[in-house]
Amino acid sequence: MNSMNAGGETRATSRSGGGPGHRLLATVALVGAVLYVLVDIVLQVLPPHYSVVSEAESNLAVGPYGWIMNLNFLARGVITVCAVAALAAFGPRTRLRQSGLAVMLLAGACSAALAFLPTDIPGPDAPGLAPTTALGSAHLLVAAVGFIAALIAFACLTVWLRRSDRLRAAYPAAAILTGVGLVGLLWLAVAATLLPGVIGLAERLCLAGVLGWVIAVCAVIRRR
Repeated sequence: MNSMNAGGETRATSRSGGGPGHRLLATVALVGAVLYVLVDIVLQVLPPHYSVVSEAESNLAVGPYGWIMNLNFLARGVITVCAVAALAAFGPRTRLRQSGLAVMLLAGACSAALAFLPTDIPGPDAPGLAPTTALGSAHLLVAAVGFIAALIAFACLTVWLRRSDRLRAAYPAAAILTGVGLVGLLWLAVAATLLPGVIGLAERLCLAGVLGWVIAVCAVIRRR
């Protein structure tokens, strides 16, 4: 894209460069994603000691320290907004990028909404995902939409990253982590219907792909 300077000469302006503050936004998203994981780990060892293998992450929001998990859900929404804003500073500005960023924002909104939708803790003999209240059902639906939206967004943005001059270095890790998230989501779908005893592990694999994608991509953005 060409523009005219004061002397009447034309000069090329980059269509793929970052804007002011994109490194700060990427840093906030990266640090936030790492802290999200650390908070999850800490809550996992606090009472009532939910199983990382058989119980969903959302169960951590129920109990004496549940408010911390709810703050973590809200933080994931903020992390997503910062990552989207950082990515938006780079080109090429295509429909694929715009679609990916929009769906990524939806995923972040779903995460934040989980803080206001208490989950239901299933009984000892109930399947791993067995909501008994309207809010519990809404929580499950919003969580599912959030995971699906995140992986659709990452699939679009990963293809876009391959075409981006300045962010192409993020493509290999982004592709691998999108695959990890997809495997986790498929495993979660199977576990929800056939193998409830491993729901927690399946969900955390999906989360590893989602949060790992944000960390890997934002680490590259910080260097641009």
